[in-house]
Amino acid sequence: MGNKSRETIYGASIRAAAEQAAEARKTADRLACEAWNKRMLGFQGPAQPSPTLGDAINAGFGYLEVRCLGCDTHQTIALDIVRRPKATPVHELERYMRCKDCSQVRGYPYKRSHLVALRATKITASDPPSTWWPGER
Repeated sequence: MGNKSRETIYGASIRAAAEQAAEARKTADRLACEAWNKRMLGFQGPAQPSPTLGDAINAGFGYLEVRCLGCDTHQTIALDIVRRPKATPVHELERYMRCKDCSQVRGYPYKRSHLVALRATKITASDPPSTWWPGER
């Protein structure tokens, strides 16, 4: 007289529902990051509201592209090494960004930066910096 365990009866459906929920979260995070990117590239802002660091990493966007307004250089920051809680919105990182070259020239931390977009990869020769739409403004 043995009964089937609850794991045997409900286990597969519970695991399938959990996988569907994880996939739905990933899709929602990706769409939120893409919408933020389009707003940043299309209108040059506003940066808020923005997705959180955890949402961006979950969606596959591991880098944040930043442009220095002083020397007009583009740099990428890896989001997985940022020492902030994963619930921190991406736009809050803007005030902490400093251009190393401009800071050395001026002799003090130079904080004029502008968030450009979230990226899946670093800036390379084959994957150049993002440009504003339409054309360069």
